[in-house]
Amino acid sequence: MKKMIDRLKKLREAAAALPDKPGIYYFKNEDGQVIYIGKALSLRNRVRSYFTAVPDVRISHMVAEAAAIDFILTDSEKDALFLESNFIRQHKPRFNVRLKDDKSFPYIKITAGDRFPAVRFSRRIEADGSRYFGPFSPAGRARASVHLINRFFKIRGCSDMVFKTRKRPCLDYELGLCSAPCTGLISEEEYRSNVANACLFLEGKTGQLARIIKVKMKKASQALEYEDAARWRDLLAVIRDIESKPVTISVNLEDRDVLGVYRDSRTVTFCLFFISKGKIIGTRVGVFELGPGRDQGRALLEFISGSYRKDAVSISIIVPYGREETAALNGALAAAGQRARLVAAKTSREKNLIDLALRNARAAAEKKAAVPPGPESLQAVLGLAAHPEIIEGFDISNTGGKETVGSMVVFREGKPDRNSYRKFKIKTVEGPNDTAGLAETVGRRYGRLLKEKARLPELILVDGGKGQLSAALEALRGLGLERIPVVSLAKKEEIIFTPGRPEGLRLKRTSPALKLLQHVRDEAHRLAITFHRSLRSKESFSSALNGIPGVGPKTRAALLAGFGGLEALAAAGEARIAEFAGKKAAGLIYRRLHADREQSRP
Repeated sequence: MKKMIDRLKKLREAAAALPDKPGIYYFKNEDGQVIYIGKALSLRNRVRSYFTAVPDVRISHMVAEAAAIDFILTDSEKDALFLESNFIRQHKPRFNVRLKDDKSFPYIKITAGDRFPAVRFSRRIEADGSRYFGPFSPAGRARASVHLINRFFKIRGCSDMVFKTRKRPCLDYELGLCSAPCTGLISEEEYRSNVANACLFLEGKTGQLARIIKVKMKKASQALEYEDAARWRDLLAVIRDIESKPVTISVNLEDRDVLGVYRDSRTVTFCLFFISKGKIIGTRVGVFELGPGRDQGRALLEFISGSYRKDAVSISIIVPYGREETAALNGALAAAGQRARLVAAKTSREKNLIDLALRNARAAAEKKAAVPPGPESLQAVLGLAAHPEIIEGFDISNTGGKETVGSMVVFREGKPDRNSYRKFKIKTVEGPNDTAGLAETVGRRYGRLLKEKARLPELILVDGGKGQLSAALEALRGLGLERIPVVSLAKKEEIIFTPGRPEGLRLKRTSPALKLLQHVRDEAHRLAITFHRSLRSKESFSSALNGIPGVGPKTRAALLAGFGGLEALAAAGEARIAEFAGKKAAGLIYRRLHADREQSRP
């Protein structure tokens, strides 16, 4: 039971740390298998909803089985839709219902190899000499685009059999949807010119056509011809859809992978997109520490070697390097027996893909290292004897002096060590007194470390100003630990207070030292707030379930972890509650909560 609760807590924290950007997310089980894939305009908001809203049975089972959450950023929700489709077909996650079949997104096909090319709706791309455009979503956009091409460029849409046997113009010609090349009413040269213009339109060169349609839409509206105005409006939406080309899928059927590279002062991060037939079907990320014996080139060689087998077929990888650097790296890969070959980006699509891979590499680096390196900067800024390998941060939270709690976070080498975090219920302070609560928390923490003869931190940070700093110093003096450096960080103006600088220290907003202190402070604040809210939630949760036979502390804890609060529990059915509390207790809980709801109604 405790393992399940800890896992759900870890997943909630991972969801809260996701970027507020479009992309796809995927849940993995303990074996690393992808069990569910979804898309979102905001990854953070969408994934967090799995732990706050009441999910259906399928999703609740998925969350119960999940052990980790990962993501890939995209440029838009539309791009995320196509990437989601690619990944679902590749991984076939068992909790996904949609998009598992072979039905693909639609394309527009122009049979460029014909003497008089036709425009058609197509569900797949073939190497038949035709030109393909898309994909489109929803499918109605593709059909509307075909109609638009018929209407404005007079391109035929009939089958080859009908075209070859036609003796006189068909109804499409009478309706202005075709130029009747079948009966010679247009020359081959003029028809080919119309086809070329249609291709330009499908490539996104639609500015002049959009302006014409806007004028027609306005005139129809002014003439109170609302049906025509709506039709022109819909066609304008199709044009805008064509203009926004997706990055994650292409009609060119290329099999070239793409590499994004992000580097900071200490690490280099690679993000590799595996591309098959124009679709991104997978990704791999690697973060490498730089130092003596490992520069960026050596790190790249290690990454490529770990991403492909030596006996794999020759692979091309689009990279963000110049020609000379690419040639040198290819020489190193060949010497290592690798068949992968690096190719400098040339086309706009390749450059857009590299940019997308770069952003995902940066996101992976931020996820890995949360904050920029700052311990060395802190040593210089604060005049410490050595860079602070261990930093511990403190904060206090209460509501009107009730349920006052303290939090303590630990950072090792600039990175959070969440297994070492601690939470404190304040015992000796009554009323709203943050400084006294902080003194108690600091005293209890280091009194225990002294008793256990454990390692002490090289720096202590408290959230607040001069008052909080004085409270922490007084608590340490009482333990004989005044030798430990202590600083406080005020929120509004981000001023650092130290015992030797009562006027405070102001650093540039871009300072690595300030960024690290801010991250420690914010993490301590987040932990304190979360702990305080959980205590209030548990109190109301427990009071609602008190006195129900068979519902003890362990069952209440399991129910709280599974549902997150009373509202979700009350909205669940008996069968769902029984998964955590047993069938008999579930019936009692259900009746109690619904009886309470009836009584609370006016």
